Amino acid sequence: MIVKGNRLEIAFIDDENALGTKILIILLVKPKHMLNASINPPATYSEILKQSQAIQFSMPSDLETGCLIRSLAASKPGGVFLDIGTGTGLSLSWMAAGADAESTIISIDNNADYQQIAKSVFADDEKVSIICADGAAWLKSYQGPLFDLVFADAWPGKFECLDKALSLVKKGGFYLVDDLLPQPNWPQGHQPNVDQMQQTLQNRTDFVMTPFNWSTGLCLLTKVG
Repeated sequence: MIVKGNRLEIAFIDDENALGTKILIILLVKPKHMLNASINPPATYSEILKQSQAIQFSMPSDLETGCLIRSLAASKPGGVFLDIGTGTGLSLSWMAAGADAESTIISIDNNADYQQIAKSVFADDEKVSIICADGAAWLKSYQGPLFDLVFADAWPGKFECLDKALSLVKKGGFYLVDDLLPQPNWPQGHQPNVDQMQQTLQNRTDFVMTPFNWSTGLCLLTKVG
């Protein structure tokens, strides 16, 4: 039974366990709009969002995904982070907010016009490097240190050069991918690409995989081998 109120959804599950003992489980679930209302975005996010709306940028960043990115970055002091798919810098703002001053962030995209917003906002942030390049070519040629967090929010590193992106994650580091649930901006016939990618991730024995039926549909992998 689901009881919905203005503040909470309450689910009562009346069941028996294997020993025949009656169990009453009460789940308190906040509606999504309430969860988002409790999220405090970084100041850079608000500025980038304002500028993104002014140019009618159509690929916004989900607040819940951003919160997770910020937490993951915060868990790696002095970390090295990779943001694949700068866009206007919305996801980058969460990563930068979680990273400390000793961290290094590289953000890649092939659209210099969109990146210009991110460059203007992060012009004085020495830990952030914004690179305009083809993502697949950049991944193939990268020779630098391994990453504590790779966030793949573009075709490269997700549906192209996936193995290469995963190879750049250091042991104990994270690979995060979003938009695994159907999105309004998905190209026609995109679902098989998503299914194949998730199967590839699931088959990796050098990562522990945690899928989330949450936000835009996320999958978090932790490097263990």
